[in-house]
Amino acid sequence: MSGSPSERVPEAAGARVVVNRLAGPVPSGVLAEPSRDPLQFHRRLGGYRPTPLLRTPALAERLGVGEVVVKCESQRFGLPAFKMLGASWATYRALVDHLGAEPGAWQTVTELSELVAPMRPFALATATDGNHGRAVARMARLLGFGARIFVPENTTPGRIAAIESEGASVEVVPGDYDAAVARAAEEAGPSCLVISDTSWPGYDRVPRWVVDGYSTLFWEIDDSLAAAGWRRPDAIAVPVGVGALVAATINHYCRVPDDRPAVVGVEPSTAACVTASAEAGRLVTVPGPHTSVMAGLNCGTPSPVVWPIVSAGVDAFVTIDDDWTCRAVRDLAAVGVEAGETGAAGLAGLQALRHIGVPPELDGAIRCDATVLVIMTEGASDPLQWRRILGVELLGQDPPLRGERAVAAARR
Repeated sequence: MSGSPSERVPEAAGARVVVNRLAGPVPSGVLAEPSRDPLQFHRRLGGYRPTPLLRTPALAERLGVGEVVVKCESQRFGLPAFKMLGASWATYRALVDHLGAEPGAWQTVTELSELVAPMRPFALATATDGNHGRAVARMARLLGFGARIFVPENTTPGRIAAIESEGASVEVVPGDYDAAVARAAEEAGPSCLVISDTSWPGYDRVPRWVVDGYSTLFWEIDDSLAAAGWRRPDAIAVPVGVGALVAATINHYCRVPDDRPAVVGVEPSTAACVTASAEAGRLVTVPGPHTSVMAGLNCGTPSPVVWPIVSAGVDAFVTIDDDWTCRAVRDLAAVGVEAGETGAAGLAGLQALRHIGVPPELDGAIRCDATVLVIMTEGASDPLQWRRILGVELLGQDPPLRGERAVAAARR
């Protein structure tokens, strides 16, 4: 190989694969110790239940592997994405840090809200492309706090309306997601906590807590696999964004270098900041505008705090155009899975990888008898956009199609 830290595999239309030459043992001290504390916390929030882990033989056949299991985050605490896991845990840990101690004994979120009532008026703030901001706004509402949410200028009206439905104020920031992050950071103060899933100099504890909160998702997967008698995954496909979820994936599964699944990170071609950083061998920013329909992945800069984990733990990156993820949305609907554009990215990346050709570095993990785990991170968070992708011409914002209705819509 050349001196480049990563190697490009030949491209297909609208997609490419980059084998990560930075991959190797994750540096000592950057991985968090496994803990079910976030899971125990989430169980005390109203409406907790594990999300489904689905076996999808049709997708396995199309990908040429033994099993494809899909972790479906289309409904989490009544929201259409997994983000509440990180937002709620990070908010709680930030509150404890702000108060200097636990607020007191509590068993329900109502009791927690009563304990923090003396803090009011108080607010939470964050930047978002949609799902994280809505989760922070939901947590603020549960605690009786205000919420100030900042979104980049290309955020769709449907996503803004969803955030506002939680009682939050939403400000559209000129520029991209990075500009919204900078604006949200200005809100930090004695009566406002910034709950961001990305980091910057002097701000790294909250993003670490976001990563820790996502561990609940992986404990649920372990428990579901064990209960069903299914084998541990040989490969995992994860949408990347700023890197928080893929860092949680690596933290959970890649602690033992010789006994770990392959990790495939997926990004939009127009916002592939982590892939670009892997190719450069250092953190880089991909300038906007970032206009992919994969709104949750429209990020220009990786989170510095997770970069040591992500750069070492991801085996390969796949960058895809929107056509790939729209196709995956339809393929998931055809097997009864409601996936939004960002949520379908993991499957889309695998499909592109199979189309281009699996590089030798992944041959042992993505083989004919392999079990592949797809992290499907969101449902129809923008229902109108979701229907357009499926080719279902319906007006209004009534609830998205599910189950058999989704299958029927996808086959029209």
